[in-house]
Amino acid sequence: MINRVVLVGRLTKDPELRYTPNGVPVATFTLAVNRPFSNQQGEREADFILCVVWRKQAENVANFLKKGSLAGVDGRIQTRSYDNQEGRRVYVTEVVAESVQFLEPRGASNRQNPPSAGYPDFDARPFGSDNQNQNQGPSRNEDSIFNSGQPIDISDDDLPF
Repeated sequence: MINRVVLVGRLTKDPELRYTPNGVPVATFTLAVNRPFSNQQGEREADFILCVVWRKQAENVANFLKKGSLAGVDGRIQTRSYDNQEGRRVYVTEVVAESVQFLEPRGASNRQNPPSAGYPDFDARPFGSDNQNQNQGPSRNEDSIFNSGQPIDISDDDLPF
């Protein structure tokens, strides 16, 4: 059986962080995900999807995401039910997030976005940004053809694919 969900959307309000009686952190938030089509009036609609995340990722989500933050969620759908105070059975469908990715660059909001939840060494800047560590990997000679600013002439026969 397969139960896999991948979502990208914006938080509708700040995440709520709680702790179980055993001290395990759990955060809940609602993600607004745009539908891929417009309605008859030409307006885009969205689905509002309840998400739950546990442990360290829950604390990261609560500390660094806020209303309006763009986030990616990878997880599974879960259903549960409980009896409310009026004695009625309430059914809840939610996404249990296994991974939450913070999709906005640092400084895009008032709060500084951290690394992706659960991956403390991840840098949210785009690949190839000027802020990457220039000391990684072998250094190139200054007069290398890669630094000359001139186009490199490569024929199709030179390509390995």
